Amino acid sequence: MLKVSEILRVKGHTLYTGTPDMPILRALETMSEQDIGSLVIMEHGELVGMLTFREIIRHLHANHGNTGNNTVRSIMDDAPVSVSPNTGFEEVQRLMLEKHARYIPVMDGPTLMGVVSFYDMAQAIVAAQQFENNMLKAYIRDWPTDTAEGV
Repeated sequence: MLKVSEILRVKGHTLYTGTPDMPILRALETMSEQDIGSLVIMEHGELVGMLTFREIIRHLHANHGNTGNNTVRSIMDDAPVSVSPNTGFEEVQRLMLEKHARYIPVMDGPTLMGVVSFYDMAQAIVAAQQFENNMLKAYIRDWPTDTAEGV
């Protein structure tokens, strides 16, 4: 069974985090410059929230396109669901669908290991299907010939 740790190993461990007290504009700039859809919000070494483009768009809509002087704390999801490196692929899929979460932080105890995105999950499915396809093709190519005579 595919686990979160394997997805992180493939995608790498580059992390982008923010703090609850950073201005929304700074968070928006970071997400845009790094081409990422989420920021993990950390405070005193602990996961305290998630900020995604969804929260930013809602804020911009409510404030006529202005970020104002608001901080991330005012718009972040302050109860994000997280998973561990040992969480199975199917469980992550279930959580993403159930919680409408496109980005899920991966925590090893109190330590942030990375973020698994909906895109990462789709990529893992395609890679697994490609691997299975290649294995089946190899199996068919190496199919044993029937050498028994008179059967």
